[in-house]
Amino acid sequence: METNTDSCRVVAPSSREALRLVREKLGPEAIILSNRVTAEGVEIVAALERAITAMTAAATQEAAAIPVPAESPPAARLPAVPVAASDGDAVLREIHSMRGMIEEQLAGLAWNEAQRRDPVRGHLLRTLLGAGFSTRLARDLLASLPTGQNYANGLAYVKSALEGQLPLLENEDALMDEGGVYALMGPTGVGKTTTTAKLAARCVMRFGPEKLALVTTDSYRIGAYEQLRIYGQILGVSVHAVKDAVDLEGVLADLRDKHMVLIDTVGMSQRDRAVSDQIAMLCSASRPIRRLLLLNASSHGDTLNEVVQAYRHGQGVARAKDLVGCIFTKVDEATHPGVLLDMAIRHQLPVHYISSGQKVPEHLALCDRRLLVDSVFQAKSTSALFVPGEAHLDERPVALRNDQELLAAEAVSERLRSQCQQLIRALTHNAQELTSNAAALSAGRIGFDETRAFWQRLSDEHAGQAEIARDLQLQAGTDAAAACGRYVLLLAGETSLPGKKNAESSVHRSAVLLSDRTGLPFAAVHEVPANPALAGSLAQHRFSKPIVHLLACTPEPGLISEWQNAGLHWAACTTATLRVTADGSGTAGTLAKLAAVVPFSTAQPFLFRGKAALLSVADVMVKLRAGARNGASGSGPDNTAPLRCVIRRVVDAASGKPLAHSYLLASAGVRATALQMAQWPGWRLAAEPHFKLLGQTLAQLADAGTAGGEAAGLKRLLVGGQVCTTVLRLQRAPQAWAETARQVLTQLAGHAGRAGRPVSGPVLLEGLAKFFVLLDALETDAAAASSRPHVAAAQG
Repeated sequence: METNTDSCRVVAPSSREALRLVREKLGPEAIILSNRVTAEGVEIVAALERAITAMTAAATQEAAAIPVPAESPPAARLPAVPVAASDGDAVLREIHSMRGMIEEQLAGLAWNEAQRRDPVRGHLLRTLLGAGFSTRLARDLLASLPTGQNYANGLAYVKSALEGQLPLLENEDALMDEGGVYALMGPTGVGKTTTTAKLAARCVMRFGPEKLALVTTDSYRIGAYEQLRIYGQILGVSVHAVKDAVDLEGVLADLRDKHMVLIDTVGMSQRDRAVSDQIAMLCSASRPIRRLLLLNASSHGDTLNEVVQAYRHGQGVARAKDLVGCIFTKVDEATHPGVLLDMAIRHQLPVHYISSGQKVPEHLALCDRRLLVDSVFQAKSTSALFVPGEAHLDERPVALRNDQELLAAEAVSERLRSQCQQLIRALTHNAQELTSNAAALSAGRIGFDETRAFWQRLSDEHAGQAEIARDLQLQAGTDAAAACGRYVLLLAGETSLPGKKNAESSVHRSAVLLSDRTGLPFAAVHEVPANPALAGSLAQHRFSKPIVHLLACTPEPGLISEWQNAGLHWAACTTATLRVTADGSGTAGTLAKLAAVVPFSTAQPFLFRGKAALLSVADVMVKLRAGARNGASGSGPDNTAPLRCVIRRVVDAASGKPLAHSYLLASAGVRATALQMAQWPGWRLAAEPHFKLLGQTLAQLADAGTAGGEAAGLKRLLVGGQVCTTVLRLQRAPQAWAETARQVLTQLAGHAGRAGRPVSGPVLLEGLAKFFVLLDALETDAAAASSRPHVAAAQG
């Protein structure tokens, strides 16, 4: 090794050993001047930066001292010093370039060495890159990962780190209550107009259409204003178009009484200079305008980075304020959604909403931090052409301690154990609290114990479909006797069932039975014919009380006569324009005109849409006029038997102003009071989700790996109907124990519940299924623990 104080030349068997010797002699600031392989080994020449600067200065002075011949023509006389200085700069640039390459290679060697010591780190890196995260963020997340982790724990650590760094809109209520002017911005085709309509629908549902206005600045795209105007007509919201800053200022002045104004801006490429003009127009308004940036989930990461930088402040815009947040759009089209989280974390843009489709307003939702992070790693792509693999990362694949199959099995096993532990921790700190929650559900009279017993019989191979159907029928008869007064209310509907593999879904007709006292469902009936007369006769013999069919609309006159002859009881909602004749007085006209002359009962206090109101009802016998359903004049004779009509009227408690009217037609044989019957339409609407929830229940049972075959499908159908009735009853129970139970099941389902907001049926369904599993596991452990002393005594 040749050396002096500022430079050295070393020869070693390997590059790593040579670099170590250089570092020992000159320190970490040494600059590599050359690196080559010789017969003796790897030769590296290095020097400190001050030595290189001195050599460059000496070369410059030497070049400046070279005389220029006097006879040289003027064109050949070149300044000596600038040439030397240029050469020196080139040498320095080359040296710094070499240093950068060496540092990059050393970083790669360090990463590969770290991966060799901890193989899981490399697999997690590929997982993050495959999800769409940038290399920089992925390595930052893994930099503090503790060594010795398995893949499942490592991925859980990464998800937790992402959740901690991801900025979100924490309180939508505060945003809505504050109101103001919001402008939705972004490139062309990102979905600004549709998202504006979705956000407008959320505002209308919260504080009504009169407090909201829509504004569009898009005068370039054909039909842009018309599209927003149509949305405005549907929502009952005014829509305004502006062309420049003057128009915008005037429109905002006219809309100063609006609680919230949403501006749909014109789409522009992030490289269009007009982006700055648009930002300047919004920022120059006298009324503060908060800007939300829409990010397309299907765009490339570099493109999104350009979009954020272009729309953040605007080039040359002095007064431009920063973006208040972003909205993810077209999430359902994303193949690598991690890029969205990367952008939000990199630029610290709070995520306000997620848009995942075209439906207004269903496909706009608030962000749940945990669910959003989980969804990134659950996204599946059929191709990975643009995701860097191991060859692109310049690293060799490092095998784990076991092969891939064992790794996958271990990860799944660890994940299941972790989920079970999390469920138990989320639910209770000990077995006593777990059983106390189960006792509260049992005492709540929602059919919890019966539903759990039928649920357990799904996995019992000896429990046949016929036996379960018989027991469910007996249980329904018992519940009808206890829950119902004079009638059993029946609501029929259809459920799309998951078909066989590679086959389309089938449709099944079933019915849910409701109590005529509370409107709560207590049982499900399957194999219901499409004809209500046949359905009524099928269900009639199972119960000691008559059946009343709740229908969505008034039946045809021919069916009314047929059902009357069959003794079928029914009740249906109808409209104010239905033409009838009062059976007693002979007054002819619409139901709305009839409501103006018939006597109503004494008004009772009533809560209508959160406001104090008064409720009264009228009960009158009517006959349908000829052509009553098809809009004819109704001048012909009455063509049906007398029907019972119940009119419900709701007025404001303070002013007496009418708030709502509703009309119910029923067969004459129904003897319930008018006040009871006035509640039936609302109960029918509340029970309709049963059929959709039944389809989700069957899909969940099929995915859970229950035994296949037609018999198993029938068992799932029977038990699924019973489960849905319990879920709906729990969903509507007002008691404190029910609220606690809903929170517990929400946690078990892995969802973040919000105080004061109803829990959806699918969430309760998922939580209830996991609750059953935990109770079974607890009882199994208790039985095993109680048997251990006896076994020990027998062995002794």
